[in-house]
Order: sequence, then structure tokens, then C-alpha cells
Amino acid sequence: MAIEFKLPELGENIEGGDVTSVLVAVGDVVTEGQSILEIEAGKASMEIPSPADGTISAIHIAQGDNLAVGQLAFTIEGGAVAPAPAEEPKAEPAPEPEAPVAEEEVAPVVEEETPAPAPAPAPVSADKAVSAAPNVRRLARELGVEIRDVEPSLKGGRISLDDVKHFAKANLEGGGGAVRKSVSTGAVRVEKMSQIRKMTMEHMTHCWTTIPHVTQHDMADITKLEELRKRFAPKAEAAGAKLTVTAVLVKVVAAALKVFPKFNCSIDSEKAEIIYKDFYNIGIAVDTEKGLMVPVIRDADQKNMINLAQDLGGIAKKAREGQISLDDLQGGTFTITNLGGIGGSFFTPIINSPEVAILGVGRAIMDPCIGKNELCAPRLRMPLSLSYDHRIIDGADGARFLKWIVDAIEEPMLISLEG
Repeated sequence: MAIEFKLPELGENIEGGDVTSVLVAVGDVVTEGQSILEIEAGKASMEIPSPADGTISAIHIAQGDNLAVGQLAFTIEGGAVAPAPAEEPKAEPAPEPEAPVAEEEVAPVVEEETPAPAPAPAPVSADKAVSAAPNVRRLARELGVEIRDVEPSLKGGRISLDDVKHFAKANLEGGGGAVRKSVSTGAVRVEKMSQIRKMTMEHMTHCWTTIPHVTQHDMADITKLEELRKRFAPKAEAAGAKLTVTAVLVKVVAAALKVFPKFNCSIDSEKAEIIYKDFYNIGIAVDTEKGLMVPVIRDADQKNMINLAQDLGGIAKKAREGQISLDDLQGGTFTITNLGGIGGSFFTPIINSPEVAILGVGRAIMDPCIGKNELCAPRLRMPLSLSYDHRIIDGADGARFLKWIVDAIEEPMLISLEG
């Protein structure tokens, strides 16, 4: 019995992902639970298991395809214990495997007589029937290609991904019918967005356009903190962790959120309700080759700094190696983004919805003439930028919260007294 294996549900609000690797070939025998497909969705990499024992009789997708939930990926002959006989016909390889096409998205193919050659090709009629899968049409839109102008290469007059790519390349190299009409001179290079970049683009656009941002700035004197960090770093190293300023900040922020619960909530604007959260999961923005990820340290208020340092090292490693899971990226209540390792001072971090605030950290600098008790005493000072949702947090609230964080950094005893 043949099983049509379609991409299952991947997680809340995730409609699909990019195929990063097809782990089987036609004729392979698979067992239930064996990984047969690897995709990147919602900024996470995940392996999809086979639903049953059987033999792969057809593969309907390829590496690089965008696969939607519910879309056909494999045909599995159930109950098979060996590869199909050599004489059994196998799926014909196509120039570019495509997603199945819904009837309503494909115009009927109209058979037309080939026009006689002319000195110059006539403009393509606007009502020319076009047969192309949704992912092919999407690629054409992304490349600025008018899909009616593309010559099909597949049976039935269907246009493939390769047809669109070749058309775009030919236009860019030949100068005819510019793909990017805004580009008039100079070489260009078109690169398809990764799934992570697309998710970041969509999420950041949503955050910026739906949340009224306010950003406040301050400087924290970390001279004493840095001395303590260096003194106790060997203890963290003995536990296999690196005690960083970020680990300290996670502890400070978790304590601050208990003192200022409004910063640890979310808003249900339709019901006009504020949802206060009695758990403290701190998201940490991580720069990776594929783009920005924000894995979450759970229950940060219940962990000591060595535990936090261990968690930080673990999630950063997973993110950079592409091993992060959806669970690692969900459930945050507040985010910290630290650019100090790269450089810069103040900036305006974008709030990670549905959270209502984010703390940005710049590079600490030695200020030769600032001191609370001594004039012109050199102090190491760190720039902080707090962005918050002005629908729920007023300016005075933001100032108090940031001041508390600065005070706690400069006098850690405050964490035990109030946090």
C-alpha cells in the first residue's frame, strides 16, 4: 500500500520551511521514526521522521525547495523490506522538483500554433495562460520576473524554477528587459533569502509597525563588576563555563523583572488585557552565519551565575551550529542583545514581540574623568539602551527600571535586597 507522506504540523504559526537536506533516495528502505528529511523552519533546524516502515518509491521535493505544511514530500510503499525490483519504473527525475500545484493556482494550458519567426519578438499577451507551481511564481516575484515572459521547459507547458532562474540570469547578463528595473548601471547579484532571514524580516517588520517604541539610554559603572568577574572566572571555567558580562546581566535583569512586573508581561490588544507572567525566561540575541536567533534561557531567576553561564554557552553553540530547536526559541519574556563584543555604544534595539521590552548593551569604555566619589577617577563604563512598548510602559517606568539595573550592576547587593 502506498503512503503519501505530507509535511506534518511543525509548530504554532509555522506554515512551512526550506528543505536543507533530503536524507533518503528512491529505493531506500526506511523504518518508522527514521529521519528522512531535514528542514529549516521558524529559525530552527529539524529532522522529519518517516511515519511507517516501507520503501521510498518517489521523492517530490528537493534541497532548496520551500515546503508547506500539508504538501506532498514522499511516496512510501508500505510493508516493503527490500528495494523495488530494477524493472519497476521509478519516478522520472525532473530538472527541478516542485511542490504540488493546487488547481485554482494553475491556469489551463492553451495550445497555440507556433507563430512564424519575426525580426523582433512581439510582446507577450497579458492574458497568456501560465502553468507554474506556487513556489515558482513566488521566486519570479522575488526576482522581479514577469512570469508570462518565461519560456516553459516541462511537459504540459509548465514553468520550472530553473526556467525562472535562467530567464533572470539571461536578462541581467544580456541587458534585455531588466529584471531589476531600478538597477540602471553596474553588476548586481541576486540571492534567495534563507528561511531565517525571511522569518527575521517578517517578525521585525511586525514588531516595528505594531509596537510604539521608546528607547532610553544610560551608562553603568562596571569597574567593580569587572574585577569580581575576573576573580571568579576560574570557578566558572572549572564547571565548563565562561563567566561573561552577559551572564551577569541575565541575573540582574531576572531580578529587575520581579521588582518591575510590568516589564515581564504581554498585551492582548483585542481584549484590552495585560498578561503578567510569573516566570522569567530571558532571550539572548545570537549572531549566526544564517542570521539573528534569539534562544531562551528558562527560569533565569532560579539559577546562579555559573548555571546561567553554562546555559549561555550551550545555546550559543547550538545556534551557531544550526542545531537549535523550536523549543529553544519559544517562551521568552524579555530579551538582551549585547553588541559589546563587536563594538559601538548606544543603539535602538527592536522589541521582540510579544515581549514589551529589550535591553541593548554596547562596548564598555574606560572613562578617565567620571566617578561618583572621586573626581577624575578612571572608571570602566558600559552603555545600556532600553527599548520598551509605550502602550503599557510609561517614560517614568522605563527610567526607574533602567536606573535599577544600573544600580544593581554597580552594587550587586541590591539583587539580594530587592530582587
